Amino acid sequence: MINKIHSIQSSTRKPNILVIGDLMIDHYITGSASRLSPEAPVPIVNVKNESVTLGGAGNVVQNLVALGAQVAVAGVIGNDSAGAQLIEILSNEGVQTHTIIKDEFRPTTVKTRVLAGSHQLVRIDREITDAVSKDIADKLLNELANYLEKADIVVLSDYNKGLFSPSLTQKLIQEATRYGKRVIIDPKGLNYEKYKGAYIIKPNRKELAEAAQLEKVDSLESLQQAAKIILKQTGAAYLVVTLSEEGMLILNESGYKLLPVKATEVFDVTGAGDTVLATLAYFIAAGLTIEEAGELANHAAAIVIRQVGSATTTIDEIILDMKRES
Repeated sequence: MINKIHSIQSSTRKPNILVIGDLMIDHYITGSASRLSPEAPVPIVNVKNESVTLGGAGNVVQNLVALGAQVAVAGVIGNDSAGAQLIEILSNEGVQTHTIIKDEFRPTTVKTRVLAGSHQLVRIDREITDAVSKDIADKLLNELANYLEKADIVVLSDYNKGLFSPSLTQKLIQEATRYGKRVIIDPKGLNYEKYKGAYIIKPNRKELAEAAQLEKVDSLESLQQAAKIILKQTGAAYLVVTLSEEGMLILNESGYKLLPVKATEVFDVTGAGDTVLATLAYFIAAGLTIEEAGELANHAAAIVIRQVGSATTTIDEIILDMKRES
C-alpha cells in the first residue's frame, strides 16, 4: 500500500476535486477573564487575540489542499467583508473560487467563539439558513459545467445552512452523474432521499440512526439494519459510517468492512469528519479502492484527533503513521 501511495505522490497529475458546500468563517476571540461585569453576572473578557479560519466545507477544502489535490470550490456567500475574507483565504491556498456565488440577500455565515484561555464562554452565529433562492441555485448550476468536466470526483459538504435544498441537491447529483463523475456526500439532517444517486454517503453513527429513524445503532447488527434502510432510500453504492473511537464501517448491499480506529490518543475530534471525507475523496480520485481509501482516511483521522482544533494532515504524515503501526 505504501508503494501505491508513493506513486500517487510522485505523479505529476494531481487529483482534481470539486467541492460544493456550505462555506463559513470561524472567528475566534481569545483573552483572559478574571472578573465579573458589574452590569450582569457575566465574565469580562480582556481580548488578547483574534483569528479567523475557514469553517464548514472550507475545512474539507483545506484538508484536500494539504493532501496535494487541485481544488475548485462552489457555494454561496454574502456580498460582505466576511465573504471577501473567505475568498481571499481560499485564493491564497491556490483554490479555484469562480463558482462561489454572492447573494445580496444573505450574509456569509460567521461563527464567533469567545474564549477565556481554553474555555469557550459563548458562540455568536451570524447566518441565514433558509434555502437559497431559485435564482442563486440556477446561477450556481450554470457556473459548474466547466468544473464538473474537469473534476475526478465531486464532494458535497452539507452543513444544513440552506445550500442543499432537496431540488438543488438532486440537480447537482444528476449533473455530476451526467458528466460521469462520482459524488461523495457528508450529509446533514433527516432527509437522505435528496442524496439519491450518490456514490458514497458518509454519516456518523448518530446521524445514521436519526436518518434511518432508529432509536440507536450501538451494535454491528443495528448498524447494518440502518445502512440497509439508507442504501435502499438513496441507491448509494456505499455508506461509510464513522464510529468515533471505534473506527469506521464501510457498508454496501453485499456486506461490510470494519476498519478499527488507528488513534492511540484522542485530544479533539473537531473536524475529523472533514478529514475523513477529504482523504476518501482524494485517494478514490487517485485510483485506489474504497477499502484502501478508507484505511488511509482512518490513519488521517487518527493524526488530526491527536491535535487540538480543526487540523489537516499530509500524505507524508499518513505514511509515517502507517509505518509506526507496522
